[in-house]
Amino acid sequence: MTKILSLFSSEHNLAKALKRGDKKAQNHLYERYSGLMFGICMRYMGDQMAAEDVMLKGFMKIFEKIDQFNFKGSFEGWIKRIMVNEALMKLRSIKTKEVGIEDVSVSNFETQASSKLEAEDLLSMINTLPQGYKTVFNLYAIEGFSHSEIAEQLGISEGTSKSQLSRARAMLQKRLENQDNSLKNEFN
Repeated sequence: MTKILSLFSSEHNLAKALKRGDKKAQNHLYERYSGLMFGICMRYMGDQMAAEDVMLKGFMKIFEKIDQFNFKGSFEGWIKRIMVNEALMKLRSIKTKEVGIEDVSVSNFETQASSKLEAEDLLSMINTLPQGYKTVFNLYAIEGFSHSEIAEQLGISEGTSKSQLSRARAMLQKRLENQDNSLKNEFN
């Protein structure tokens, strides 16, 4: 068993074994990355069964498309991109409604977000956002995509991407303020 693990200790060796169709490498890939990839899928889907479905389809796509990995950049990053794309395709198939553009003023979101919240609480709040807001927020704030990349991925305008991010932040800010007020009232 130790020999198998050492064979797949680097991303490069694991990717090479996957390209050869090595079943042990496929199993190792799944065991190594399934927790992380499930978390990514949950951020987009918000439902455990849908996230598991997306994750499994993502792993199948990885095995099918492994020949397209060209060893430039991180193998883990390539895997994450496939999972995000699978989640986005699933969301498109659900045919979520696009939200119109409105200007929303948001101030000090980052400061308030860092207040006494645990990461799990913040992720729970993000999961309660409307699907379009949640998707754009995840892509921008968590995955690091630009508005032009988000617009291209989702088939929306950059303005819509910016608007949905702004609205998501405003909703999160309001929820954070409500939670802070609840905590203050609890201790008074």
